[in-house]
Amino acid sequence: MKWADVLHYASKGNVTPPRRVEKTDAEWRALLTEEEFYITRKKGTERAFTGEYCEAHEPGLYACRCCGTPLFDSRTKFESGTGWPSFTVPVEANVIKYTKDTSYGMTRVEVECNICDGHLGHVFPDGPPPTGLRFCVNSASVKLV
Repeated sequence: MKWADVLHYASKGNVTPPRRVEKTDAEWRALLTEEEFYITRKKGTERAFTGEYCEAHEPGLYACRCCGTPLFDSRTKFESGTGWPSFTVPVEANVIKYTKDTSYGMTRVEVECNICDGHLGHVFPDGPPPTGLRFCVNSASVKLV
């Protein structure tokens, strides 16, 4: 996966997810903490350097906090210095959804879980090889399994 692929998905549509999980806000609130709900369901952001996984180095898979779908492998996690967990590539192309985000006077690419639409963070073209991508993810959006 390269930046051109990300831009293509964000403008032309995403890969079909392997399954879908849909719940009402009330159902999500029953499963998530207030912070997790705000970040994943209302597109919030945790403060930099405060997330549980910001400096985590344990092996495993980072799964969607909402639906449990594996999204990132710890072997693709790197220290970006940004204050959020950062990854170079998702575990599968069809588990991440890319959307153009023009909030706050910026143009970025938002990343969401493609299975449940949970907000994860954003992706940027300033990551290390081999992809050159930096998936900048809120710790509250994922759980290490």
